[in-house]
Amino acid sequence: MRILIAGVGGLVGSAVASHLASQGHAIVRLVRRTPVAGEVRWDPETGAIDAADIEDFDSVVHVASAAWPMRWTATAKQQIRANRLATNSLLAGALAICKRKPLVLVCASGMGIYPPSGEQIITEESAVGTSFLAHLQRDGEAATAPASVAGIRVVHLRIPPVLAKAGIQRGTNRIGSGRQWMSWVARDELAGIVEHVLVTDTLVGPVNPVSPNPVRNADFAAIVARVLGRKPGPTMPAFLMHLLLGEMADEFLLASRRMEPRKLLATGYQFRFSELEAALRHELKA
Repeated sequence: MRILIAGVGGLVGSAVASHLASQGHAIVRLVRRTPVAGEVRWDPETGAIDAADIEDFDSVVHVASAAWPMRWTATAKQQIRANRLATNSLLAGALAICKRKPLVLVCASGMGIYPPSGEQIITEESAVGTSFLAHLQRDGEAATAPASVAGIRVVHLRIPPVLAKAGIQRGTNRIGSGRQWMSWVARDELAGIVEHVLVTDTLVGPVNPVSPNPVRNADFAAIVARVLGRKPGPTMPAFLMHLLLGEMADEFLLASRRMEPRKLLATGYQFRFSELEAALRHELKA
């Protein structure tokens, strides 16, 4: 396939591009700088994209994301929201008017669209939340409607925390009670999931690209410590995390989201890294 990818320079996009290229697909990067060979330029802030340059792609993958600040001030929220809506709507609208449209657009969303669920399992059919993060992801998904209306199969990946070296190194501390469920996915697994979604015509709409084996936060910290050959770090009290990170701590660190990849499993996807310890060792090459 000939695949256009936005966000190749990021944590997820770099893994996706590398994996798809290794499988023989022709990759073209969608970038904001002056393009070179194998690249197409866009500028979501001004709404600029050359329609002729995005013709004749079989598939499009959009995993571009702006950097998120540690605290969500009112200004930061406005910037995060503006970036999400601008990128999604610009790309979807441009693809919708292509003479030869791609068959599928795979677009990054996030697990924050779901409210905290405690012990309850979250599937793609679960209700969405009402928080800032939920509204952001919901409206970001809705912004791709022009592509769907134009007959393009659109898939929204509701991505959980992705295992990466820097984050793993900081993962030995239990947060709050440690009872909250943590959904997760290995970075190389996510790349494989993207390819599966591209070639599986029955997958449309929201997809939970998560390991089928979420873990409690206390278990996550213990397993990370074991893989790193360290003792588990001290418990970080919930009030302290809220004091330091505010709303971000409540949404990402203290909330319990026990997600299930129901759609992926129903289409026969075989996870390579379904167990946390093996996934961590793979990422760290430990």
